[in-house]
Amino acid sequence: MTEKEKMLAGLAYKAFGEELLGERQRAKEILFDYNALRPSEIEKRDSLLKQLLGQTGTNFFIEPPFRCDYGYNISIGEQFYSNYNFTVLDCNRVTIGDHVFIGPNVSIFTAGHAIDPEMRAAEVEFAYPIHIGNRVWIGGGAIINPGVTIGDNSIIGSGSVVTKDIPANVIAAGNPCRVIRAITEEDKRQFESTSL
Repeated sequence: MTEKEKMLAGLAYKAFGEELLGERQRAKEILFDYNALRPSEIEKRDSLLKQLLGQTGTNFFIEPPFRCDYGYNISIGEQFYSNYNFTVLDCNRVTIGDHVFIGPNVSIFTAGHAIDPEMRAAEVEFAYPIHIGNRVWIGGGAIINPGVTIGDNSIIGSGSVVTKDIPANVIAAGNPCRVIRAITEEDKRQFESTSL
């Protein structure tokens, strides 16, 4: 098994071999160009992201600067929006649904390091996939850790550190992130007078 195959299988692997290092360098080159474009050059930015990411919807917008490790492990759905300083360590798959909003300074980490100090010094890593459902809103400064799933329609409060799965249709916040309450019909009524 190659180190890349181990990485994608969620097994212990070493990230500094020629193949993985080369793929990270390719992503950095594309992101350098992406992050240097003028604000008006939206079509060029979209074109670069389509080269980099594994899958995109038709309509998406990522405010620069944006950073990731590989790009090809990231899938974003329709009507995706991310604010400034979005960072994704996509050493495993990151799947993001439709109509997802990401606040500024959000970080998504599939990668982690060995707990044992000798293994950590030997540069052994792991990576577990992350899944974010449809119509999720992640508040600014939140951190999503390896292996987490966030269910459809849920909200993650600003500054949260998500270490475990969050179910659908809830508001969750804190460090560690925990469910605060369910999203209810009362939440919808708050905006009923607004014309949509």
